[in-house]
Amino acid sequence: MRRDTLSPMEGPDEMDDDGLVLDDDIEVIEDEDIEIEDDEDSVDDGVGEGGAGASQPMKDDSVHVFKKHIGSVFCCDVDQSGTYVVSGGEDDKAYVWRISDGEVLLSCLGHKDSVVNVGFNHDSTLAVTGDMSGIIKVWKLNTKENIWSFETSDLRWLEWHHRTNVLLAGTVDGDSWLWKIPSGECKTFQSFGVPNCCGKVLPDGKRAVTGFEDGTIRIWDLKSASVLHGITDKSAHEEAVTVIDCCKDKSLLLTGSTDCTAKLINSNSGKVLATFQCNDKPGDEKSSNSVESVGFSYSFPLVAIGTLSGTLFIWDIPSQTQRSAIQLQSGIVKLLWHHQLPFIYTSTLDGVVSLWDGRSGHSVTTWAGHCAEILDMILSKDGQMLITASEDKTCRVYRTDKQ
Repeated sequence: MRRDTLSPMEGPDEMDDDGLVLDDDIEVIEDEDIEIEDDEDSVDDGVGEGGAGASQPMKDDSVHVFKKHIGSVFCCDVDQSGTYVVSGGEDDKAYVWRISDGEVLLSCLGHKDSVVNVGFNHDSTLAVTGDMSGIIKVWKLNTKENIWSFETSDLRWLEWHHRTNVLLAGTVDGDSWLWKIPSGECKTFQSFGVPNCCGKVLPDGKRAVTGFEDGTIRIWDLKSASVLHGITDKSAHEEAVTVIDCCKDKSLLLTGSTDCTAKLINSNSGKVLATFQCNDKPGDEKSSNSVESVGFSYSFPLVAIGTLSGTLFIWDIPSQTQRSAIQLQSGIVKLLWHHQLPFIYTSTLDGVVSLWDGRSGHSVTTWAGHCAEILDMILSKDGQMLITASEDKTCRVYRTDKQ
């Protein structure tokens, strides 16, 4: 299962003239009390997870189950305070709901296809929802209004800028877009004629990186919408780029691909520093395995790489050597490093969330509850809650302090 077929914190900063130029007339949204409204479009809470015939888990470690979706839930995000979640699914709907009890704040309607991208902006006053057909909607949470909409070709990725109300997106026809919200002022980036599979805003807020279906990678200047570096030669991936992560305090990127490699890249020079081989079954065809998730440790010079075959690789950055190769029971959909500790959370196709010690590679604990594949996972900013989205039509909330 490719993540890009199913499916981003700091306060606002002023950016100097060398950065991304934003007009002063962008709306500043003040924090206001949010009223909870009844959701008339939701299904009854009594509907069992996964629908008729779905197998029930042996145990459920979650502290809350959100059951309003009537199809697979593809994506989720949590706001800065850890109070609200936004989730999107196969039912062409997204919901903003309270993490403590699942009470719906906002039903995000008007999509025409599965909602595969959702996210809160930098100060959690806005939420974005995007569907596979390319319809993108931005919602103002304190008024529950749809304040901006746009339609592109089929959407492959969508991300908020981490400092200001700017959205970036990539599409199946290769385009990259940048919009100021709510004015809608737009920049388009050069298309290279192949699908734009994934992208990230770099930590400096002035650049972004995109990965393409032909394995190439490009680093962009957001102000000029021009390519600063292109990895397009033999150092590029051989197949589609599936995922990108950025090191928060260094100029390092990590990309993963269906060619079952991950590449460590210097974002300042565009040079590939290392290629990590992640095919644990070399005799298999490459198409049978892929890198699905990658991530930098926040506290140690380590990276983690998760594959469709279910192997969690941990590599040391300075020595570029493999520390661990952990075989899980099922394919890895997403991995997340703890914000302070050297621990890695993994979510897998068997519906299990696991915690690993990134230094030793040892298992710490697991969380059960889903009766189908987990398709997305997010960790609250305080590290106390994990939220998962699943094919069983539910989102689940887990406490990370499980003993």
